[in-house]
Amino acid sequence: MDIHGLLQFVDEAVYLKTSKHLNDLQRGIIEGTLKRQKYSEIAEVYGCTAGHAKDVGYELLQMLSDVFDESVDKGNLKSVLERQGNLNISFGGKTINNNIVGCINVGSEHPYESRDKNQSATSKFQQYSNNQSKLKIDKLRQFGLSDAQIAEALDLPLEMVKQEDVDE
Repeated sequence: MDIHGLLQFVDEAVYLKTSKHLNDLQRGIIEGTLKRQKYSEIAEVYGCTAGHAKDVGYELLQMLSDVFDESVDKGNLKSVLERQGNLNISFGGKTINNNIVGCINVGSEHPYESRDKNQSATSKFQQYSNNQSKLKIDKLRQFGLSDAQIAEALDLPLEMVKQEDVDE
């Protein structure tokens, strides 16, 4: 999974628990932490002080601990995210872990046996994502957009958008 997909996964998990989305700095802290950057480096990119980035990082890690129901810190963030979502996290073509997401094998010949524990959480995220897509599609149709325009705007396959029309 690339960093964009990973951040989307974390954002959805946080939203399900808190009804709030991650802000830019929080997303940057997750990305920077996974790339082993210091708070001062992250702060420079986001135009804030290292102290502020560290404070936001601490609050973020506490929130993620609550969301994932396990202790999360800078040193174990990657492994927690891999466990929680059965994710295959990669940066610049380097694969960090080979697991499966739901029932789609993304590179492992021997997927983890403990998939069932996280499968319900994954199913909840997929259900949430599908419901959000349906709501967005309906809203965009109300504005008069065509299925092709909706598919492009939401970065969804056209067939999926058309399927929502059939399901209604």
